[in-house]
Amino acid sequence: MFEDGGQVRDFVHVDDVALANCLAIEQVSDHPAGVTPYNVASGHPFTIGEMAAVLAKAGGGPEPVVTGEYRAFDVRHVVASPDAAVDGLGFHAEIRPEDGLARLATDPLTTR
Repeated sequence: MFEDGGQVRDFVHVDDVALANCLAIEQVSDHPAGVTPYNVASGHPFTIGEMAAVLAKAGGGPEPVVTGEYRAFDVRHVVASPDAAVDGLGFHAEIRPEDGLARLATDPLTTR
C-alpha cells in the first residue's frame, strides 16, 4: 500500500452506482428537456488502509504492507458531496464500504 494508507476516497458500491443511474434515467424520462449532472458518492470518507484491512481480513489474507512510498501526482484525499444527488434523485448509497468489500473478497460475483 502506497504512502501510509491514510489516503481518503469515497468508495461507492457498483450496485449503488447502478441504482443512481436508474434514478437518473427516470429523471430524464420525467424531465426530457434537460439532464443534470450529479456526484454519485456516499459522502463517507474511507481510507485506503481501511479498505486494504477489510479485504485482507475478509479474504483470510495477511495484513496489508505499508510501503511509505509516494506516487507522483497522487491526490491524498478525494471525497465528493452526494447532496445534489440526494436532493435531485433521492439517491442514497446503501451499501457500506466494509460490507461491499467483504463481499468482493469472499465472492466477487455476488450482488445484492
